[in-house]
Amino acid sequence: MSVALRDVHKRYGRTKALDGIELRVEEGEFFCLLGPSGAGKTTTLKTVAGLERPDRGSVEIGGRDVRDVEPYDRGVAMCFESYALYPHRSVYDNLASPLRSPRHRLPAAEARDRVGAIAELLGISALLDRPVGQLSNGQRQRVALGRVLVRPARAFLLDEPLSHLDAKLRQQMRAELKAIGAVRRTTTLYVTHDSVEALALGDRIGVIRQGRIVQTGTREDIWYRPHDTEVARAFGRPRINLLPGTVTGGGVFRSADGAVELPLAVPVPRGTEVLVGVRPRDVSLTGDMTGDGHRLAGSVYVTEVLGRSVEVTVRIGAQQLSLVAARSEAGGLRVDDPVRPAVRPESLLVFEADRPERPGRRIERR
Repeated sequence: MSVALRDVHKRYGRTKALDGIELRVEEGEFFCLLGPSGAGKTTTLKTVAGLERPDRGSVEIGGRDVRDVEPYDRGVAMCFESYALYPHRSVYDNLASPLRSPRHRLPAAEARDRVGAIAELLGISALLDRPVGQLSNGQRQRVALGRVLVRPARAFLLDEPLSHLDAKLRQQMRAELKAIGAVRRTTTLYVTHDSVEALALGDRIGVIRQGRIVQTGTREDIWYRPHDTEVARAFGRPRINLLPGTVTGGGVFRSADGAVELPLAVPVPRGTEVLVGVRPRDVSLTGDMTGDGHRLAGSVYVTEVLGRSVEVTVRIGAQQLSLVAARSEAGGLRVDDPVRPAVRPESLLVFEADRPERPGRRIERR
């Protein structure tokens, strides 16, 4: 079923948790909600689940307003970041507990098969007889996720379900969750603070900040057309380069110290302060962009090996520009070596200058 929040507000005393949330998750969609701690992600999930009542606005599941519907009648299953398990019971009993409720009761044999399938998927089959109190945090996280997946639901609400797993298992579970979503096509609202998870899992992504949805869209929308500098900074590792400067005559960008000049095509007056963004992987260190890119003169400030690639920070005047190059191209670079990185003008993003009250918004190019 689809899930929608319309102009939802929620306060805790003087703290504004949700400030007019507008969000719609389509039927069968895997929607990722990304934001920092305190942005309102968990409150959004609890409001959909019925564990929090909004001060204003409506919550709809399957087109039906469920504001006055009890949580157990909403047909959603939620995985809490805090696990919410029965510590004195075994892993099997925790996984099977939803299938013993009056609403979802299954015959014992069918329940065992379903629990076994979910346990195998999550890699916890060997733990079924172990008390939850004897598990590591990562193992508890998988049990909590399994307890959600084992039962039929109209929508899954997942609150950072992979946050306590190690890197290898987190990558594996991302693939498994994506496969589960593709097979079951159950509407899923997935909360995370990890942009890699959001990009890997989400059919669409919503960015939440200070209780408001800043931007929603596909991976391509978020990556290539970020709403503002904060959204641009949130996605991509290494982070996007943001160079401060002004627009001069002919639509040319000149950095604050005059060391960087780049061609732009933006509808802003001459002298306007802007931030020019370029992602590290859109900067080339070698000569393969001659004729296609605008070259800059600088020197190596620092290098960091990232497996098969190398992150190189180049000093250009008072500015620093990060780029990612193949190890064969950058492995021999040393500090202060001269380099001439190239930037394709079409890869540049242009933003208003950041202000104390809000980050700079993206400026559409001609």
